[in-house]
Amino acid sequence: MGGLAITNLTLSHFRSHRATKLAFDGRPVAIVGPNGAGKTNILEAVSLLSPGRGMRRAASDELGRRPEALGWKITAEIDGIGGAHQLEAWAEANETRQTRIDGKAATQTALGRVLRVLWLVPAMDRLWIEAAEGRRRFLDRMTLSFTPDHGEVVLAYEKAMRDRNRLLKDQVQDPHWYGALEARMDDAGRQITANRQAALDRISVAQTNAQTQFPRADLSILAPEGAPEDLAQALAENRRRDMAAGRTLIGPHRVDLAAVYSAKGVPAGQCSTGEQKALLISLILANARAIEVELGHAPVLLLDEVAAHLDVDRRAALYHEICALGAQALMTGTEAALFDSLGNRGQTIEIFEEGGLSQLRT
Repeated sequence: MGGLAITNLTLSHFRSHRATKLAFDGRPVAIVGPNGAGKTNILEAVSLLSPGRGMRRAASDELGRRPEALGWKITAEIDGIGGAHQLEAWAEANETRQTRIDGKAATQTALGRVLRVLWLVPAMDRLWIEAAEGRRRFLDRMTLSFTPDHGEVVLAYEKAMRDRNRLLKDQVQDPHWYGALEARMDDAGRQITANRQAALDRISVAQTNAQTQFPRADLSILAPEGAPEDLAQALAENRRRDMAAGRTLIGPHRVDLAAVYSAKGVPAGQCSTGEQKALLISLILANARAIEVELGHAPVLLLDEVAAHLDVDRRAALYHEICALGAQALMTGTEAALFDSLGNRGQTIEIFEEGGLSQLRT
């Protein structure tokens, strides 16, 4: 089967795009133009057609075109799971983001049931050497790509934890106040842990069976405070220490994602910059292959400035794997030459900036 695909995309007052309409034919797309032209904004718009805050994690009021501040809207026609769909995401000025699927109000979770989107952006290049929070987010994005309900489970866990942390900061001693919250954290925590491990298992299989020029990364989940089988009991036993810290010190919100360059046995954080980038690309491709096996459709890939950091052979290998997968990949670059090895297997869109607005060159 073919991959999931955006067929038409309309941006209204979104970032640098006052009114932009794009038509795609399902092939990989090279979006070419100078820095500041609005290339990445197109990718960000597509990322908002999936659950979560998008690839820049921006608040709704940061997405509208300024100085108008009229709100913004994204409309897309897609070849999605179960057939063709129309997706809409928008926010009025100073309002929260809203979603519709086929003209009906929908949750962000529902977006994941009709479209799967993966992305790789330059900000992720330091993933293996920065704080664990970014790696947990990366882990949860992978997990969400397989289990659309995962985000709701994480939110349920975090809400119960915030309520528990409030009790801890207020030095509440009565155990009855904690019991129900810790039980909810235990229930959601078990689901989070199971979902995450299932995602890593799928990624591992996809890497093992792959014909690829990108290095395999062996992934594992690390729990610095241990991973208790009964989280509720462990939380109860840890209350005194948590109260002293003013926050919850154990649980799935504390785990880290570890990666090892398999062929060398070297932790990703100790690899060269080029090797770290290659490992990230490998994981995104493995994630896409695993989704294709599960759904029969490859996800949409958003690859921001990826080609600029690869040599000619690696670029050719990346495009070959994307095309072999049958995936629609939206890729940005400052020069058309970066996509020479893609040839007529892809579609090219040129974009430039004029008067603070993004414009398409036809």
